[in-house]
Amino acid sequence: MSPKAHKKTLHPYHSPWKRGLYSLVLVLSVLVVGTLGFHLIEHFSYIDAFYLSSMIATAQGPSQPLLTPAGKLFASALAFLSVGTVVAAAGFLFGPFLGELWGIGHPHHHPEPKEK
Repeated sequence: MSPKAHKKTLHPYHSPWKRGLYSLVLVLSVLVVGTLGFHLIEHFSYIDAFYLSSMIATAQGPSQPLLTPAGKLFASALAFLSVGTVVAAAGFLFGPFLGELWGIGHPHHHPEPKEK
């Protein structure tokens, strides 16, 4: 197969700008849900609620004690959701770069299909 005949098609998410935008939207949506949840459940100010959400999302734990059982349950659910989202967003953002760096999925590592 000639080099001109083999044209590499890019995945729709190949652009680092798109991956960055989707990752940012994922993380920001978790922070918005966490901020609103702590504001409504624990009656924290928006700044304190955002700070608490960001501390939980980065796996550092709550920055202040939670007062209600509903707030504690919400914080527990948010911890699983937000840490998983941050890890997934980082993998989505940096996965193609690390795959190329480690040679996973590199076109030179896969045999070309044989012509019939």
